[in-house]
Amino acid sequence: MVKLDISSSLFREIFKVDSSGIPTFRSFLSGRWVDGEIFHDVRSPIDLSVIARISIPRFDDVEEAIDVLNRYGRWDIRNMPGYKRISILHKVADLLESNMDDFVNALVINAGKTVNAAKGEVKASIDRLRRVDLDLKRVHGDYIPGDWSDETTETEAIVRREPVGVVLAITPFNYPLFDTANKLAYSAIAGNAFMVKPSSLDPIPVVMFIRLLELAGFPKRSLALITVRGSDMDKIVSDKRIGAISLTGSTDTGLKVLRTAGIKQFVMELGGGDPAIVLADAELEWSAQRIARGIYSYSGQRCDAIKLVLVEEPIYDKMKPLLVEELRKVKIGDPRDPSTDMGPLIESSAVDEMMKAIEDTISKGGKILFGGRRLGATYVEPTLIEAPRDRLDEMLAYRREIFAPIALITSFKSIEEAAEISNRRPYGLDASIFGKDINKIRYLIRHLEVGAIYINDFPRHGIGYYPFGGRKDSGIGREGIGYAIEYTTAYKTIVYNYKGKGIWEYL
Repeated sequence: MVKLDISSSLFREIFKVDSSGIPTFRSFLSGRWVDGEIFHDVRSPIDLSVIARISIPRFDDVEEAIDVLNRYGRWDIRNMPGYKRISILHKVADLLESNMDDFVNALVINAGKTVNAAKGEVKASIDRLRRVDLDLKRVHGDYIPGDWSDETTETEAIVRREPVGVVLAITPFNYPLFDTANKLAYSAIAGNAFMVKPSSLDPIPVVMFIRLLELAGFPKRSLALITVRGSDMDKIVSDKRIGAISLTGSTDTGLKVLRTAGIKQFVMELGGGDPAIVLADAELEWSAQRIARGIYSYSGQRCDAIKLVLVEEPIYDKMKPLLVEELRKVKIGDPRDPSTDMGPLIESSAVDEMMKAIEDTISKGGKILFGGRRLGATYVEPTLIEAPRDRLDEMLAYRREIFAPIALITSFKSIEEAAEISNRRPYGLDASIFGKDINKIRYLIRHLEVGAIYINDFPRHGIGYYPFGGRKDSGIGREGIGYAIEYTTAYKTIVYNYKGKGIWEYL
């Protein structure tokens, strides 16, 4: 039976342990840690055992917290000089680094990440917080002289960016720590109060992170952690006191939030599942290695995971066995074992959905080249299925994002066809192109309807050093250092009138 172990005394305030040894974690509302009246079991995807419970706050307590954020918290952080905000976020990074083992353990046990993947997420979170200074390039405003129009002669204006007030972050299960740190960085550096709703599947790393914010001196009235169920969020997202919503999640969730929230600012990274296009002059062994990583990394539970492999016809029969061989090397098992390459899916229903997609593909002419088997309640093989080109549109795995390590592979005759097949999917997050012919690559760059294209590598957003975000059903806006601030700030124009004051003497 899997057990969650948190060794640092820094976290004693955020949970209490019951007689069975299971910790119950609190919410952080109105500047204090709060116990709710009902509790939600948190299970480890490793063996589905209960590793913790999360206290679900009463709605009255959440309502009070939003009131505190709006009335006091947004001013507490806005009135804090920018250099002090940076200092606090850097201190959080230091605390995260000194408590890395606890966070790695929480990500492995609660999210089912391999040890290396968990370490990578913690390091990325530290790096993101330490690079928050780079966000400042988008906080600065503009100066506009008035003498370019008869109407505005002898006036001038400044255009400044101001925080929207309260930002609600809704984070997913696949990067619980990093997505929280990232959304906090671009919200707080601009001077916003911050409220986060983590996934109910793996909230523990987020709760621990909020504790570090508290210890680092983040204004208490400017911070809230609401551990409510997603199904109970309608009343919160529609609250007019929330100025912006930053959501990472499924397209269905994003559409529901958009319909419910009302007039606000949004930045949303939604469904994905990316195509990889392999040209005839690509380095095949390298391409196979990188595409395989894009399929099985974190068990395919990434918005930027590769779900469709398109290979130019002259090399198609050479590429298939190379990709199969790379997937064959993947060691599947307990993520606590450092040698494991791929751990479990987050819950058994995700495996059910993958199996359904495999059956659907086979029924429509697909042929399994590798994988396809369920290995346990939450464990699967990475799966590659050859799909007939003329039946792709019928296939569930083509039409929808299957959040699991499954990819379709088929050939294409021309780059025009490759772009058309990619663009027919409803998503437009990223794409990969493997090859050397700059003219073909340039054509694809122009025609692919996606937010980012990776040349000779698999898609990966990292710390957001390069902006990322989707088109079509894949989202609204862009995240990334210096870019997401556009969605957590508002423009304000101030016009100064000096007419008749003799300041300017125009000819």
